[in-house]
Amino acid sequence: MTATSTALPTQNRYQELFNLQKLHAATVSRSTASERIKKIKSIRDWTYENEDRVFKALKADFKRGENETKISEIIPITGEARYIIKHLRGWMRPQSIDVPLRLLGTTGKVTHEPKGNCLIISPWNYPFNLTLKPLLQAIAAGNVCIIKPSEMTPHTSLLLKEMLSELFDENEICVIEGDAETAIELQKLPFNHTFFTGSPAVGKLVMAAAAKNLTSVTLELGGKCPAIIDQNVNIGDAATKIIFGKFMNNGQTCIAPDYLLVHSSIKEEFTQKLVAELTKMYGNDIENNPDYARIINAHHLTRLKDWLQDAEAKGGKVLAGGKSNASDNYFAPTLISEVTEEMTIMQQEIFGPILPIKFYDDLPEALDYINANDKPLALYLFSKSSETKKVVAENTSSGAFVINDVVIHYLIESSPFGGVNNSGIGKSFGHYGFVEFSNIKPVVENKFSQTSLFAPPYIPTIKTLLNAVAKWL
Repeated sequence: MTATSTALPTQNRYQELFNLQKLHAATVSRSTASERIKKIKSIRDWTYENEDRVFKALKADFKRGENETKISEIIPITGEARYIIKHLRGWMRPQSIDVPLRLLGTTGKVTHEPKGNCLIISPWNYPFNLTLKPLLQAIAAGNVCIIKPSEMTPHTSLLLKEMLSELFDENEICVIEGDAETAIELQKLPFNHTFFTGSPAVGKLVMAAAAKNLTSVTLELGGKCPAIIDQNVNIGDAATKIIFGKFMNNGQTCIAPDYLLVHSSIKEEFTQKLVAELTKMYGNDIENNPDYARIINAHHLTRLKDWLQDAEAKGGKVLAGGKSNASDNYFAPTLISEVTEEMTIMQQEIFGPILPIKFYDDLPEALDYINANDKPLALYLFSKSSETKKVVAENTSSGAFVINDVVIHYLIESSPFGGVNNSGIGKSFGHYGFVEFSNIKPVVENKFSQTSLFAPPYIPTIKTLLNAVAKWL
């Protein structure tokens, strides 16, 4: 693809790219379903054909194994692409709307027009997946995009830049690498929509920046996702799923269970099973297990070490793990019980391989604890009881509610994904992502409706007619 000069000062370069895309946006907005599907297929096929390059980049950034990368980075992209390809033509068709009888002779339909210039700011924890998934949705809706990937995963960011420059001209889609200052400068431009994935703290800054241009936003954030373990539960199954979901990518997953609420009656049995499953899954020499990833950088490793030390100093009991190696950004999968609210790990999203375990005596106690905090991105319940499932569903609020598993909702393209308030604004995936990147526009046509009858002067006959319309039509 043709590249323009990069000799301009940084901000001028951003403005130049923005203007190029703005000029081209009208052309892209008129693209057909077939043309958009062709673009989506190009991303899907590139991913298939360059899988080894993806593995290599994620290995360099995280020391993440190939199987985990396949599960967490590649399958979500190929699945999203496949789902959009299957359904896009139907999504793009105008949908008729009901017109009231008082406007007899008027027709209406709803259309989806592209928002236009979009900015995607993607995170470091799943950098390939969480960049391309919203991009697929933006392409489906007919937009142009500038992408700012994370500087914390330089190998994957470079791969994304190489990939998208191979597939698209920069006047349609381009990648701009850089640090947080780059993101700040980009957000000064009057984008039509910003899609951000990251922490609630940074999400607030993104929303504030967007407000200056009245830019709409999708904020995929995080928070502390709880998992309730009922006494009426398959203990072995629950322990296996929790260990897998929590410690994938070394716990650096926004929808991973952040803490457990375990019924006191199964306290000993369940914690022992968690420890056993941890050993079964990762072995006795976890530091040398090729399927166990690393913490992204030294800063986050130090943060986790400090938080664990704080918890232990305040009475926390480490049941497994707790060890780290700064030379390799290794932090062992760690289970800790006897946690209290004074501990930092119970106040902040952990985003790492520390799993606090609290105990409760009755369900209202657990629900009160959850509801006293910010609404989570996901809430998990392990229980065989239909009544417990019903009570938890009806008495909590969260981005997603998952029963007898964790994180699996991320692999369902037909389901909306997103948080509530502090855990996110807006929804993505499949049709929901297509809508998020679209302006939903009604198109109304008066074919023969006599609406002029309602115009002044309001003579007695008109007043009688208005009374009849208000009452009957």
